[in-house]
Amino acid sequence: QVHLEESGGGSVQAGGSLRLSCVHSGHMYPNYCMGWFRQAPGKEREGVAGFGGAASTTYADSVKGRFSISKDNAKNTLYLQMNSLKPEDTAMYYCAAIAATCVWPESLPTYLVDYWGKGIQVTVSS
Repeated sequence: QVHLEESGGGSVQAGGSLRLSCVHSGHMYPNYCMGWFRQAPGKEREGVAGFGGAASTTYADSVKGRFSISKDNAKNTLYLQMNSLKPEDTAMYYCAAIAATCVWPESLPTYLVDYWGKGIQVTVSS
């Protein structure tokens, strides 16, 4: 089994920054694909950023140039640095993992995900 635990969420004003962290444990290999997803009230869960094999990265168009995903295998931690936050970034953010190495498709589909964290709230006020 794999356990994913997010931290670093909270409330911030528009234009501000937050960094999310996801510590993973259990049967995880360093080359497994990981990513961040989010779900706003009344909306479907959507991909935000993915970290894949050979340190490849994939971003949703809505966050390109503002968010950055990174991974520290020594700390078993995935990060999401979020800058220039907008009210429309308000959502529950979920850490995700695929039990394989991969290159994330641009669409960052949820059906590829094998493991989910419980989620953490990010609220951006105008």
